[in-house]
Formats: sequence, structure tokens, C-alpha cells
Amino acid sequence: MRHFGHVSPTVRKDLFHQEPAEFTGASPARTLAAALGATLYSPATRPQLARDIRKQAGRGVVSMVLCLEDSISDGDVAGAEENLVRQFAELDTDDDELPLLFIRVRAPEQIPDLVRRLGGAAHRLSGFVLPKFNESSGSAFLDAVAQAEAVAGHSRLYAMPVLETPDLLHLETRVETLAGISRTVNSHRERVLALRLGVTDFCSAYGLRRTPDMTAYDVQIVAGVIADVVNVLSRADGTGFTVTGPVWEYFRRQQRLFKPQLRRSPFLAEGVEELRTALIEHDLDGLLREIELDRANGLLGKTCIHPAHVTPVHALSVVSHEEFCDAEDILRPERGGGGVMRSAYTNKMNEVKPHRAWALRTMQRAEVFGVAKEEVGFVDLLTAGLQV
Repeated sequence: MRHFGHVSPTVRKDLFHQEPAEFTGASPARTLAAALGATLYSPATRPQLARDIRKQAGRGVVSMVLCLEDSISDGDVAGAEENLVRQFAELDTDDDELPLLFIRVRAPEQIPDLVRRLGGAAHRLSGFVLPKFNESSGSAFLDAVAQAEAVAGHSRLYAMPVLETPDLLHLETRVETLAGISRTVNSHRERVLALRLGVTDFCSAYGLRRTPDMTAYDVQIVAGVIADVVNVLSRADGTGFTVTGPVWEYFRRQQRLFKPQLRRSPFLAEGVEELRTALIEHDLDGLLREIELDRANGLLGKTCIHPAHVTPVHALSVVSHEEFCDAEDILRPERGGGGVMRSAYTNKMNEVKPHRAWALRTMQRAEVFGVAKEEVGFVDLLTAGLQV
């Protein structure tokens, strides 16, 4: 699979200076963590789940979570598990290219049990999403994933812990909670693909809910937790993990208090102002701003609960030609001794040693999301993705 693989080769050639690379579930964990992109969540109760998965794959989705936790009621868990077993059996009947598939469970014992029940279809499974993760629960969850891998004879089942518990949010317990999470995920480093943020649960602890006019970073108590998670768990010194962006909850027009956050000029230049209007009407201008803030704050990828959110996440994940040129210049072998240079676009300073970690991360993103041509912008990428 590849990002923008649902777009025709001709269109991709027009869009990309460097096209997104292909990857599979067997690709290195470093590649998969960067390639998760917009991870689309779906309740495991959906009766046509296999068909839905194939449909979303055709729309550019490369990772999905099939949820047995908060998205379904307590009384539906047993039926949802049975449905998953049926749907995976259906997915195993052909050779369709599918997204990376993860199951979000409630308890550790579900993990090996589900893998046993999936049987041969378990090879379609990439791993598990582990809710309410902290040091006290985390080891049992991660041990269960290892046990399930042995049951399945799978080359690797990955884990994606969700950081969402009140002890992470509360100031008096945050430091020790983060330290405990760090100890736990580092002891299973080869298995932890990425860390996910449960911002809805963070808000719940204080009776908060952000509006479509507000990003997660406008809710200061949430922004503080995100900053501390990145500080401890996503350092660029080789010890960090990929941390993914929080869910955007809105997909229908809401009453607005503030002006739209999406500039008109990029859409006018491309002659697609009606696309800007549609994005605003579906409250996606706030999503776009939050995606940009995610990346500025060290997050990569995003939890999504609606297919309309996928293409904007992927379009904004493509490396611009300017970013690529800067990263390429910074990483040239002859620059190993450091120094400062004017950027290729002659609009900024590139300082080799301080900007090296940024350049390495940019090249990692360029590998999986591609590099846009010099004249290609976000609007072009978004339009191409939405037209399929």
C-alpha cells in the first residue's frame, strides 16, 4: 500500500516531486509508525465491516482501528467480538490490499482469545490498541500481545497504547505516571508502534468539551498534557516514540462564534473556492488548523472518527518542496561539521546542527507521504484526494 495510492499514477506524477513509497505490514516499525496517517476508528459492531474496510481502502485509508471499547455499549461486547471473527474470515477470502488493521480491546485477556478465534485470518491483523494505559495496566496488556503473537505464529503484532487516564492529567501524579509509562513502553520497545492520545478522556476529567472553533491546543489543560507527553516520550535523541494527534470530533456544521480559520487566497488561486466553502460548512477548517498544530508540537498522524477527515490529514502530511530542500541541504555529508546557510528558497536560515533532528524527521515523513512538486500546494493535494 502507499499514501495517495488511490489516486491515478498520472495524477500522482503531476503532484509529486518524490512519490510516497510503498509499504506493507512487514515493513520496519519505524516506517509503519510514520505511515499511520489518519487512523480511522470504526465500531466493531458494524454488520458490513469487511465491506466498509475495503471501501475505505479504496479511498486512501491505510490504517484502521476496530473498536470494542468506548464506541460500543458494555452489553454489545460479546456480539462485537463474534462480528469481528466473522468479518475477518470474510476479509481472508481474497487478496485485496487492506489497511493496517488494529483491534481496540477493553482487557488484556481479550487479546489472545481473539487471536485464537480469528484462526488463520489473524494474519490480516497488525496489532492492538490498548486503552487506559499506564504502568499498572500496561505490562499485562503488552504481555498479552506477545502471547497472542505466539498463538498466531505472526511475525509481529504491534501495540498502540492510548494515554488517557486521569493520573496522567492530574498535576500531582503526572510526572510519576509519565515515568511509569516510559519504563513500561521502553521494556517492550520492539512491540510499541506508536502512542495515541485520548484527549476526549482528558477533557472528560474536567467536564470540558472543545467546540469546532477550538483546537486541542486552545484548551490549556489539554495542551499542557500533550506538551509533557512529547517532552518525556517523543524526544528526537533516539529514545522517543511516535505520538499521534488527538481525535477531531466534528463532521457536521455547527453554529459559529468566530470567523472561519481557512484563508481564501489558496483556494482562489486554484479556482476551487467552493471546496473552501464545503470545508468550512463541515467544520473542517478547525481540523486543518489542529493538524498543523499537531505537527508543530511534535505529533504525527491523527485519530479520525469520520472518513471526511482522512484526506485533509494526508494532504497536510505531504512534505512541501521547500521543506524537502531545506532538509536535504542540512543533511548533506559535507555539512557534518555544522555551520549556517541560507535556504534554497532564500527566505530563512538553516543551521545544520540544531536543525538536523528536524531534517531527519522530515525525510522520514517524505519517505511515506511523498514530496510535493514546487508549484503544488495543500489545495492541489486535497482536491486530488477528494476527487477519487
